[in-house]
Amino acid sequence: MNQNSTNRGSGTGVVGAMAGWHRPSREPARGSPGPNAGVAGVIGSEPGGVRDALTEILRKGAVDLLARAVQHEVASWIDDHAQVLDAQGHRQVVRNGFLPEREIVTGIGPIPVKQPRVHDKRPEGEGGREKFSSAILPPYLRKTRSMEDLIPWLYLKGVSTGDFTEALAALIGVDTPGFSASTVTRLKESWEHEYKAWNQRDLTGKNYVYIWADGIHFNVRLGEQDRQCILVVMGATADGSKELIAIADGVRESEQSWKELLLDVKNRGMTIDPKLAVGDGALGFWKALPQVFASTRTQRCWVHKTANVLNKLPKRLQGQAKDHLHQIWRADTKAAADKSFDLFVATYEAKYPNAAECLSKDRAALLAFYDFPAEHWLHLRTTNPIESTFATVRLRTEKTKGCGSRVACLTMVFKLAESASKGWRSLNGSALIPDVIAGVLFVDGIKPEKLAA
Repeated sequence: MNQNSTNRGSGTGVVGAMAGWHRPSREPARGSPGPNAGVAGVIGSEPGGVRDALTEILRKGAVDLLARAVQHEVASWIDDHAQVLDAQGHRQVVRNGFLPEREIVTGIGPIPVKQPRVHDKRPEGEGGREKFSSAILPPYLRKTRSMEDLIPWLYLKGVSTGDFTEALAALIGVDTPGFSASTVTRLKESWEHEYKAWNQRDLTGKNYVYIWADGIHFNVRLGEQDRQCILVVMGATADGSKELIAIADGVRESEQSWKELLLDVKNRGMTIDPKLAVGDGALGFWKALPQVFASTRTQRCWVHKTANVLNKLPKRLQGQAKDHLHQIWRADTKAAADKSFDLFVATYEAKYPNAAECLSKDRAALLAFYDFPAEHWLHLRTTNPIESTFATVRLRTEKTKGCGSRVACLTMVFKLAESASKGWRSLNGSALIPDVIAGVLFVDGIKPEKLAA
């Protein structure tokens, strides 16, 4: 798999913070306020240093906003029960002070909250007392979902379990007692059960029109197998939504590893051949695919192919060559793409035959997308659906010195993808998917009947 993919982390936010992270000192800075500085309900300076003013404003605003939201939720509940009266005409569902204050760990630090208490005076039994449960602050909530999503990211970055608390302190600027090593361990155990159940789920009846496949390397060595990687397959369903299909560990993206993964999903019910598979130049996947899904066509990722071709040219020519390559896959018609393709080969094959051969050997697979709806081209020309999900934790040049558990690493990849899937967009032109399933061959992205008209 090409290690020069252009889909890299931006270096901002959490990624940027971790790039320069080091174990913070356990001693507070000289002259800094103590841990009890400030007033209850008001955010003050943190132990170990003064927080920046903007973050403090944001946290204070979050406290006020959360308090108003919870009070409104309680008030609405009580108003909905205003008709519940006793024999003397007194309300049976009323406010009754506050529950004990607790802290919710968020991306901008701990937020103190006090939830109003609701008292239902009706007797227990059928049609009697109801228990109020906040949708905003579920019982025992101690951390936001975004904070839990950081755990897989940190693990795959190579942070050990014992360092999670300090790593999170470096990221959000405060201590995070809710993320002790034991807490993280318990979360990992529960997630492992989730992953194992997901990895054995029934796929009967699933019709994935398109699939994307890639091998991902992380900063975690799996025991002695330092050449191990994680194989990921994603699919687009008949309604245009994207789903994670499978995650497995493989050896150097080998043919056997990919074949085992594809046979596993087929054995679990994925018996309908996808119409198109998108992937990089890893030979293992392309050798395994026809052995399991014989009728599936192939589309090579243009991002990976561009990087591979440019690596075979001197730097002084790479800018010009990149523009020539873009003219191929950005062409409106296959004929225009073929013309630009021929021009690239003719331009570079005399002096740089390796670059020309690298491109021309995959010509059919690089241009397969022209036989599918133009609305889908954006999704089909690259493996970006997978690349973008794991961009911030891809291994580029270095491996961590520590080793990780095979199951733990697979679990963290699963949780990271599960979190990212909430933001995956559906395919453009989803209404055209039934035509693709029916085997309609589009011409330059256009349905034939439209051309006839």
